[in-house]
Amino acid sequence: MQLRIVHRTTFEYDGRAVASYNQARLTPLTTPGQIVSHSRVEVSPPPWTFDYRDYFGTAVTAFEVLDPHETMTVTATSTVYTDRTPAGVPTIEWEQLQHPDVADEYTEYLALTPVVALHPELSERVERIRAESRLPGDAARQVCALVHREVEYRVGATDVHTRAADAWEQRAGVCQDMAHLTIGALRALGIPARYVSGYFHPRQEPAVGESVPGESHAWVEWWDHGWHAFDPTNDSEPGDRYVVVAAGRDYGDVKPLSGIFSGAKTSAMTVEVVLTRLG
Repeated sequence: MQLRIVHRTTFEYDGRAVASYNQARLTPLTTPGQIVSHSRVEVSPPPWTFDYRDYFGTAVTAFEVLDPHETMTVTATSTVYTDRTPAGVPTIEWEQLQHPDVADEYTEYLALTPVVALHPELSERVERIRAESRLPGDAARQVCALVHREVEYRVGATDVHTRAADAWEQRAGVCQDMAHLTIGALRALGIPARYVSGYFHPRQEPAVGESVPGESHAWVEWWDHGWHAFDPTNDSEPGDRYVVVAAGRDYGDVKPLSGIFSGAKTSAMTVEVVLTRLG
């Protein structure tokens, strides 16, 4: 599948911002399952920019706008070819996860930080899944199914600062919360897990040439002799409708836009994502 993604973010300031310093993680990655044929990040007013790869391998565009401005627009446009194959059956065993080759190398993806730490009730249910699962990969799929079944997808129920335990307590959240819940549960079982951000075409069979509104999306990957992806929000394995932009320990590592500004007191942000299947 060939997809074009246009991601536009507009900031409106209460007065004039005299300086703005930002990082954009909006450029998709070229991976075994996708090839980026074109990408660009445009900012208005014109900034100074610098491109680099961060610690986790994500493409980052750092930029500074030093001219006084009342609005700022960041537009990322990408064309991506996707061709994903199914992950296959689980193979790694519980004992292998404890080997230093895994436990040490992927230690950052095993930490139960406050943002992904489990609610006590979920912790008990995850332990029952562990006792009933022959392989870690089997447990991982059961964890995803549990989160999908128990947590209602509800826009506005949480915000970007909500912790996984709070989302479980209210049994509601968005894809970010479901990814954090799943990651915390997997790490509690000793399975390295990471947060993946990108895009997801909402149509089951996208029509060529039709543009549809979309949004940023989040899912997870766990280690099983390679990274295995799964989307707990949709209870499915990511296919050709998915585009990967970044991966990290949690949302904090993959924020599409982050930065600071000075001069104005407050700002408002609007985001528009449009996806088009080109072929």
